[in-house]
Amino acid sequence: MKEIKKWSIYLIGPIICFYILPMLIRDTGSAMFVLLGVIPVLCFVNGLYYGLKENKVLVYSLLVGLLFLPTIFLFYNSSATVYTVIFTFLSFLGGMSGKGILWLKK
Repeated sequence: MKEIKKWSIYLIGPIICFYILPMLIRDTGSAMFVLLGVIPVLCFVNGLYYGLKENKVLVYSLLVGLLFLPTIFLFYNSSATVYTVIFTFLSFLGGMSGKGILWLKK
């Protein structure tokens, strides 16, 4: 139960990014801004924060990717499946950057 509570704190950010931000999309320009600008940056920053605080960066990144999968059917079309890999990778890259920062501090 403790593990679920700990993970849920860090998964709130991606849930807001994936499920709330698409509701603000009104046209193609705003969709591209959100998908190519806002969500990738937030995934990286959230992964960085997670990497600074916790372990198991790979599992966390996979959870971020799994959280994005339902949004493909809810908000986008099947061409958005590539973003699952991109957001998972950015989350992993952020987490590993956080681990690298901790390693450099020691």
